[in-house]
Formats: sequence, structure tokens, C-alpha cells
Amino acid sequence: MPSYLKVISLTKKKKMNKAEAPHLLLVNPYIHDFSAFDLWAKPLGLLYLGGLLRSHGYTITFLDCLDPHFFLDVDPRLSPPRKKPFGTGKYLKQLIPKPPPLREIPKRYYRFGVPPEIFRESLKKMIRPQAALITSVMTYWYEGVRETTELIRSVFPDVPVLLGGIYAGLLPDHARQTIQPDYLITGPGERAMLKWLTEITGRKTDRPEDLEDPDRRPYPALDLYPRLPYAVLMTSWGCPFRCPYCASRVLQPRFRQRSPQGVVEEILYWHHNRGVTDFAFYDDALLVGFENHLGRILEEVLRRGLTLRFHAPNALHIREINRERAALLHRAGFKTIRLGLETTDWKRQREWGAKAEEEDFHRAVNSLGEAGYAPGEIEVYLLVGLPGQTWQEMERSIGEVKELGLRIRLAEYSPLPQTPLWEEACRTSRFPLREEPLFHNNSLYPCLQPFSWEAVQRLKDSARFEGSQR
Repeated sequence: MPSYLKVISLTKKKKMNKAEAPHLLLVNPYIHDFSAFDLWAKPLGLLYLGGLLRSHGYTITFLDCLDPHFFLDVDPRLSPPRKKPFGTGKYLKQLIPKPPPLREIPKRYYRFGVPPEIFRESLKKMIRPQAALITSVMTYWYEGVRETTELIRSVFPDVPVLLGGIYAGLLPDHARQTIQPDYLITGPGERAMLKWLTEITGRKTDRPEDLEDPDRRPYPALDLYPRLPYAVLMTSWGCPFRCPYCASRVLQPRFRQRSPQGVVEEILYWHHNRGVTDFAFYDDALLVGFENHLGRILEEVLRRGLTLRFHAPNALHIREINRERAALLHRAGFKTIRLGLETTDWKRQREWGAKAEEEDFHRAVNSLGEAGYAPGEIEVYLLVGLPGQTWQEMERSIGEVKELGLRIRLAEYSPLPQTPLWEEACRTSRFPLREEPLFHNNSLYPCLQPFSWEAVQRLKDSARFEGSQR
């Protein structure tokens, strides 16, 4: 029996009443930005925490400010944006004033999510929680976290706020000063979280759990979504590579993989219980150890005769793709293939860790084509705007990928504190990155020199796909 079902059955056996089960509020906050898009975006860390807390006897209320389906009981006139066939799509948004540091940026600025008065009304209708747990993602989205926190405190002024997530982990001092949470979680903090919640609620953990074993974790609390067009999966945590622009090793120092059977059980659970057919993998290193990991997962999906669609919004490592693996990806239903090429400057590739050489890239593309993927179904991530990167390098990379007829996704560089490139980014940026995280925003191309908005637009135009659309 999957671990999630064990949690449900234990709860039923104990028949815990509400007086015995402390009530916690978990919130995915607003986004404040120039643009945002639901690309299989779910707060997976917070949802895993929700599953863990339920397994320890807590009652959970979960609100996602970005998903209007949570708030239709407050305002049934809310009209959720239409989703694309695979479940991705736009968010509701409201035009808001730009923060003072961004006033000179020639773009409109938005709050993504439901209107604040609707979120506040939803809070008023719920039973008072004993603690509110808020996650965070991009460092430059902290204004949305601050607004969400202030709204919660306006309704529950005496309820302690616990803040975690990427922003909290990478910029803890800024988060303490700006958000002023009662508790701050940096990095994987399940043990500290359980300890603090014991102090807050008085509830002691009566069931020990091996938090180091990925296969013993309860499933993420995706079932709390009123509508679930897709499910997100983690088959591993961390990454064995050391890319200088990436914070994966900072946030998850150890690389750990789940058992293939455990992943298959979770896929079956969401498919049979919520009718999910689209699954997005959140792994940073999905193809590592392919034969003993993802390969076995996909073979089991095929053996069971399941018709599912898989998506890899994070980059797939090019060196791990050969003819046999590409064929298995295609047979099992992988619809979103994104290759982490980054640049066709092979000298720079070797400086970044030599994850791929030119022959690796062409082998991967040819293998995917032989497996049945049309060129327009293969997408390639190209990093743009890194410290020291020239316009000529970016233009050359775009041209070389376009010659193969592949789709290009420009991955604009966002400076991340605590990464190897951070100091160089601070030296080369036209913005004071240390003082203001809003300038980490990748859409500003903060480290691109020389800079002009017209040149950026020409670069984007040159990367547009010119082949037949899917």
C-alpha cells in the first residue's frame, strides 16, 4: 500500500476529533512581476510538508492564491483562465503600481492571483488556525510574499507565521527584515518545523518518521486542490552536477532518488483517484542512472498499459540521451522534451562543468528524431544574459539551434545568492543586486552588457519558432 494510503487509514483508525488535531493554514502566495505563467507550477515543497503534517495528525487548510478554484465559494463570478491541452495556462492578474526601484522599467507590473479582498474574505470564513505556513519561490517575488503575509495577519493578528521556500533559504536576512515571520525555515527543514509546531500547538510527534528516506514520505497534498488538471512529481531531490548559475546544491545539498516502484505507485494513485493523465517531473537530474531509475518507471507504466502524458519542464541532460532511451521516452508518452543545451560556445560549456559536448547534442537530437519526435516537438533551453556573455555568443547559439529546426526557449539568467556566479553577477550588473532582490528579476537581464530593450526584443524575435506549430 502506498504511504499516502497508510496515512489516510491511520487517521481513520484513530478517529481524531478536531479538538485533538491542531489546525494549520498553508498558503501559496501571490506573485508580483511583469509576467508569470502556469507551466505546471505547484508549490511542491509546501504540498509535501502538508502531507507530512497530516501524517502527524494535524488538520490542514490549504489556499493557493494563484488558483481561483479555491475561492469560488467566496465569489462564484471568478472566471478561471482557460488552460491549454496539457494543463498549463495563464493566471488571473491585476495591474498594480511598480515598486519604487522598478519605476523606470518600461513594462507593466501585475499581481498574479485572485483579488486580495477575495483572499481576505476566504480567510475570514475559516476556523482560526494555530499557525500559518507560507512558502516562497523567486527572490524577486518577495513583494507577493509580503502582501500575502500582511493579509493573513490582518485577519489573524496573533497567529504565528512560518516562512520557508527558496527566497527564505537564499536570502534569510532579507526575509527576516522584510517579511518579519515569527519563524524562518532555511533549506530542508522538516525536523525544525515539527519541533516549532510542537512548541506552538503543544502537539508532540507520536509517530517517528525517517525524513531522510524519500520513499517513506507521504505523498504531497495535491488532493487539496479543488481541480487537478495535472500532477507534479519528484523522483529525486538535489542534483549531482555543479552548474555555477544554479542553486540546487544550496537548497538540496544531497542527491537522493526514490525507488522506481514508489514513483509508479504515486502515478497510479493520482491517475486512479483523481483521473490525472498529465504528469510533470520537477527533478533537476531526471535522466541520471536512467536504466535503474526513470527507465524502470517508464517500462512499468508501459507494462500496465497506461495511456499517460509526461512533461519535463526542467532541462533534460543531453549527454544522457541515446537512441534506446529516446525511444522509451516516446513510447511511454513524453510530450514535453526540453534539452538543457545552454550555449553552443563549447569552451564555455567545459568551464561550466562539461555536461555536454557538441557531439552529445547532435546525438541526442538525432536519437529523438529517430524515436518519432518532430523537430518542433524538441525544445532547447539557451541561457542568455549571464555575466560576461556577449551578444554574439547568444545570437550564434540561437542561429545554430534554429538551423536544426528545433524550438528555442530562452532561459534568462537570474542572479542567485550563494551560487558560484553570484559575486561575478554583482560585479557586472547595472543594478545593486546585493541591496535589492527585485533586481534579480530575469526579465531585466540584469547582467547583460551593453544593454538596450530594443536589442533584447530583437534577440527574442530571432528565437521564435518558424516551423509548423504543434
